[in-house]
Amino acid sequence: MLRRDFLAASALAAWAPLAFADEPSPPRIKVGQIGTGHGHASGKFSTMRKLSDQFEVVGIVEPDRERRARAEREKAYVGVRWLEEAELLATPGLKAVAIETEVRNLVPTARRCVDAGLHVHLDKPAGESLAQFRALLDAARMKKVVVQMGYMFRYNPAFRFLYQAVREGWLGQVFEVHAVMSKQIGPAERRGLAEYPGGSMFELGCHLIDSLTTVMGRPDRIAPFSRTTHPERDSLADNQLAVFEYPGATATIRSSMLEPFGGERRHFTVCGEEGTIAIAPLEPPALRLALLTPRDGYKRGWQDVTLPKPGGRYDEEFRALAKIIGGELAPEWTPEHDLLVQESVLRASGVPAA
Repeated sequence: MLRRDFLAASALAAWAPLAFADEPSPPRIKVGQIGTGHGHASGKFSTMRKLSDQFEVVGIVEPDRERRARAEREKAYVGVRWLEEAELLATPGLKAVAIETEVRNLVPTARRCVDAGLHVHLDKPAGESLAQFRALLDAARMKKVVVQMGYMFRYNPAFRFLYQAVREGWLGQVFEVHAVMSKQIGPAERRGLAEYPGGSMFELGCHLIDSLTTVMGRPDRIAPFSRTTHPERDSLADNQLAVFEYPGATATIRSSMLEPFGGERRHFTVCGEEGTIAIAPLEPPALRLALLTPRDGYKRGWQDVTLPKPGGRYDEEFRALAKIIGGELAPEWTPEHDLLVQESVLRASGVPAA
């Protein structure tokens, strides 16, 4: 779905509600959220509330009193119904729960929801234990519910273009991938992240590892390199590099918590024998394409690609979740993919994948 088809599909999606305006709308999906401690929590909750044609948000759970008191002052949670976890899970007709706790509680909380027969949107990364995450996915398979991982570039239009171009062989044999995702954080956030030995790669680099896995699959080997820049202040692994080895290819991912204006320099580049795609910045996305042979309206050499204008950062993943729950769409990323991503995140962070 490239060039003409890619843009046409976006236009059709925009007009679809008008074309089917006379048809009865499907019932809204009852959802809730557990946790406000994750960095994406308020954004995910706001997105579900915004997509009110698809979701009915029944309430939110935050067991930590201090965190709840802070959340109650945030715009995202104005007018929300605060519930206990047992109360949320017992809500009649509840179909799904977004899990937005602090990272160490993500997988255990998701497991309780899955055991209750509920679909789950699980934010990243999927905890510190590969075995616990594998058990969660196995339980979801038994319960016939979906665990949707919250990697935020999956529905980014630049990455959608990239994935399709690679699948269709536009770049030929891929021999190199390099990517960076960094930012600068203050002392309080550093102290919180220092509790996790995986550091910046675990917190930020995981998004890029998900994208790399989509493009390249399982690596033969991962070599992590970690630095703690100011050990006299804290133990945070704040400057990290991981090298991924594949047959005939290598990939590098860098992630740090030190770079001022790092968000503007985030990039993801894939090089093949027939062409290159460079996404920079990642948000809002900009994409350049270089081709050895013209394809579908794109010329030989470098050119900018016009992308559909993205909506909210999390809109498309929740639209997809609604379609998956409604039986209109099969999950594009499989549990096997998600398990491989988690294994790779841990290894790239220098953490045992156990």
